[in-house]
Amino acid sequence: MSSKDAHDGNKLLVLNAGSSSLKFAIYNAGIGAEMPALLLKGQIAGIGQDRTRLEVKALQGEAPDWPFEADAISTHREALSLLIDRLAITREKATWLGIGHRVVHGGTAYSAPIVITDNDIAALESICPLAPLHQPHNVAAIKALRDLLPDMPQVACFDTGFHADNPERITRFALPERFWRAGIRRYGFHGISYEAILHRLQQEKIDIPSRLVIAHLGNGASMAAIKDGKGIASSMGFSTLEGLVMGTRPGSIDPGVLLHLLHDGMSLGDLEKLLYHQSGLLGLSGISADMKTLSDSKDPAAARAIDLYCHRIAMELARMSAELQGLDMMIFTGGIGENAANIRAAVCNEAAWLGLSLASGANERAAHPAGPLQISIAGKHVRVMVVPTDEEGVIARHCKELISHI
Repeated sequence: MSSKDAHDGNKLLVLNAGSSSLKFAIYNAGIGAEMPALLLKGQIAGIGQDRTRLEVKALQGEAPDWPFEADAISTHREALSLLIDRLAITREKATWLGIGHRVVHGGTAYSAPIVITDNDIAALESICPLAPLHQPHNVAAIKALRDLLPDMPQVACFDTGFHADNPERITRFALPERFWRAGIRRYGFHGISYEAILHRLQQEKIDIPSRLVIAHLGNGASMAAIKDGKGIASSMGFSTLEGLVMGTRPGSIDPGVLLHLLHDGMSLGDLEKLLYHQSGLLGLSGISADMKTLSDSKDPAAARAIDLYCHRIAMELARMSAELQGLDMMIFTGGIGENAANIRAAVCNEAAWLGLSLASGANERAAHPAGPLQISIAGKHVRVMVVPTDEEGVIARHCKELISHI
């Protein structure tokens, strides 16, 4: 992609660094437009594994001739060097406005997007123990780019930021005061996705109801209760382990189980591996963490895992409705929420007592990347919708706003 693809100084790179992948999206920030325009997106997958592949899809024009599969790229820094080369950022630096990152955890200090400084990098690195599955990779990408492109502005957007003003009675644990002061509290996650959904409703001129629950269902999963357009509760808490059953994470579990396993001789490392990588749908089924694989399986263990998964969502929906003192709308989003009609149907069937009722044809037709689609029966009190999320778009918008004022 050359400088003719965007106005000078208007291109944005948005990154989401995972444990073995680097997802990216390129935007043209434009002049005067509220939302940057998505040009292309892709990922470098298999970082640190046997084979690494680069995938890219153009949203405007032809896709560049980048895709490849090669011997392993061992670090995120190597992956970023490859991406910088493919994007010609060093050679065409004047055409780039900046780089935005999804950062999972902002702790108690960061509740809004920031332009990153060296002090911020140190602070974000100190939070890594609070989100060991995500934060180290987020910070590693920021640090690598600080070296590779030292003059390029970088922006961090935090998944915890959306929930920063949740009421104290929801975010406090029943522990002594010193733990609250030390930052032991419920933070909530997937906030960038929730922000994206609210923004999409506004774009589509769909009234945001007083009592809204959004279910972000992907490999990681959570729900948020939103009162009059403002988040008040999240199913996730201090870590990304609490709440719903996920791909490889168990969701809420009696802390006594964890104490028992430790007393029984399990090491802290093995316990962490169990909770982050071996539980959830994978652990329940013994087959896969992938919902489509389980939905296509005839194995009773797959059906059992799906049943428990949907039941936990329905029960959490009831809790969120209690926080809101009622329910006007529920929205499904995320990879599973947008694409798995069977999961939406099972959840709504179990939560029918709350007023959820699906129009079966609409539910079957709802699929990403379709726009917001109501899948509930018209005229029912509780509207049920499927709304594709756009976390990268939210990050690009914050990048444009923040960097333009530097």
